[in-house]
Amino acid sequence: MGIVNITPDSFFEGSRCNTEKEIIESARRMINDGASFLDLGAYSTRPGAAEVSVSDEIERLDFAMNAIRAHFPSVPISIDTFRSEVAKEIISKHGPCIINDISGGTLDSNMFATVAELKVPYILMHIKGTPQNMQENPTYEDVFKETLHFLSERVATLRSMGVADIIIDPGFGFGKDIDHNYQLLNKLDGFKILEAPILVGISRKSMIYKPLNISPQEALNGTTVINTMSLIQGANILRVHDVKEAVECVQIVSMTKCFK
Repeated sequence: MGIVNITPDSFFEGSRCNTEKEIIESARRMINDGASFLDLGAYSTRPGAAEVSVSDEIERLDFAMNAIRAHFPSVPISIDTFRSEVAKEIISKHGPCIINDISGGTLDSNMFATVAELKVPYILMHIKGTPQNMQENPTYEDVFKETLHFLSERVATLRSMGVADIIIDPGFGFGKDIDHNYQLLNKLDGFKILEAPILVGISRKSMIYKPLNISPQEALNGTTVINTMSLIQGANILRVHDVKEAVECVQIVSMTKCFK
């Protein structure tokens, strides 16, 4: 899953696309590098990010969708939004998309009903708090058990509403400190019990660059290491800024699995 951010303030500057040319060039590069689908985000959810109005988020996504659909009409699209109103508006204008909700339905009480109504795939992510406060001293007794419990309850609710296509995301970096993130990574295969595809989104995040005392721009090698570890533990989708390198991870890990 290639990340296309239509925002001026995403934490990784290299992912920002603010003109039609930048959006098209980024999409073309990722598709040529082997992206299975593109994830469009118009609201930065980095810790402490500025609020974005519903109308601005819709306008940004509509602009990007028009550009991508005109040049790459068959590429599957994921909309990175926690607002049901945004999801409904974009899908009504541009057709079915995956809804990638970083809040797991906690920031919009209408999201689950909207997903059920639209009959589209849904990425259910765990978060503790909101993007504005999630990194203010997050605490857990057991981060894996609490994350699993959250996802399990919400998967059951979605399935009871008739939502069939659910992807789960443990939410690395969303209401979790560095130790929490690595505890989750170490137990990633435990989420297989939910019988849903597992998405991992750790690309260039602080769990990589802070321990190494580097910047997000220097964190590609660490990203590749954790992507590889995630695949070995059962990840099905990698959400990344650097598609070529992630595709190579998938290819290499797939080759090793052939000989088990």
